Amino acid sequence: MAAPVKPDRVRYQLFLPRELSQRLEALAARPGATKSAILADALTTWLDRQAASELENRFSRRLDRMSMALGRIERDGHVLLESLALFIRYELMVQAPLAEADDAGRAIGRDRFNAFVARVGEAMAAGRRTLGEPDDHHKDPRS
Repeated sequence: MAAPVKPDRVRYQLFLPRELSQRLEALAARPGATKSAILADALTTWLDRQAASELENRFSRRLDRMSMALGRIERDGHVLLESLALFIRYELMVQAPLAEADDAGRAIGRDRFNAFVARVGEAMAAGRRTLGEPDDHHKDPRS
């Protein structure tokens, strides 16, 4: 009859502090527990935690960069909204309202607004930005 096959194991000899050794002995004295099984479980847990820590370090750097980018986007959004609000308030305070019978003025305003909306749509579709990127089309002719 053939001898039972043991799992592939490697023998280690290690030294533990007395207090830790006593705790291991007490744990191994419980029914169904062995020192090898306890140490193997403890080492597996420790190694898994180290691998998780390495992944956490890799992802935390990436998440930090993403958080900073989102912060810049949020700041830029606030600047844009505040600029737009101030511009609209200025335009409403400076521009005189059109007379009720000024159909030509209203038609010009409607055409300008439609052109503005079309320009914004084109810029968004093309992925262009007016602010923050130099562009020959938007240079001030006075400069």
